[in-house]
Amino acid sequence: MNKPLFNQANELKAKLAVLRPLTPAEAARLREEFMIENTYNTNAIEGNSLTLRETYLVLKEGMTIAGKPLKDHLKAVGHRDAFEYMATLADAGVPLTERAIKHIHSLVLMDSPQYKGEYRRIPVMIGGSKQTPPQPCLVPPQMEALIAGYEDMKKNMHIIEAIAQFHLRFEGIHPFVDGNGRAGRLIINLELIKAGFLPVDIKYTDRDKYYICFDDYFGEKQTADTLTNLMLEYEIAELERYIPMMEYATTY
Repeated sequence: MNKPLFNQANELKAKLAVLRPLTPAEAARLREEFMIENTYNTNAIEGNSLTLRETYLVLKEGMTIAGKPLKDHLKAVGHRDAFEYMATLADAGVPLTERAIKHIHSLVLMDSPQYKGEYRRIPVMIGGSKQTPPQPCLVPPQMEALIAGYEDMKKNMHIIEAIAQFHLRFEGIHPFVDGNGRAGRLIINLELIKAGFLPVDIKYTDRDKYYICFDDYFGEKQTADTLTNLMLEYEIAELERYIPMMEYATTY
């Protein structure tokens, strides 16, 4: 556990909380910009071929990018819709439930309607990973136990550590045939926003660092600290970027 990072994140969060909020239009503009970049990065981690610029054109201009697969366009639109739904849940402080998770997943998986919001009924393997997802019959009880256990985690550890633990276990269960990573990263942001933090955008360029988090949790180290620290670093960077913008906007 990196106590200085926890302290820094807490101090920045407290500073954010006392600042006068942006206008609804300003907040919406910043959230949309974040959503587009987040859509690009989270889809790129999963192999989507759209560039950041192309993702912007698909989501903002409704353009079709020549030479790029239709499924990549649908994944961009699906993630946008899921992000907006996630943000609505977060702003309302809705508790994390299996129903909410399935709804997020159903929006993410626009390109594969046959699997939307449904727990998998077949075994899956995760190539190049130390994870061994459970058999399909174990997915519903393990998801139920994960969500129940998450409530205890939130009581006994820092919220960012609890979210990291939840994400690792969620991806370990791998409850859906496809879209687990994209849905899981949206759940991270759902819980961060509800806790008064900012959403984070795990960058495509950091995908190797992200994958190591799973190796450290499911491998010999059996630690969630790697992902917790990565999330703390992202959260601190986002707060340090966002707070000056709020201070400037409220000065003029």
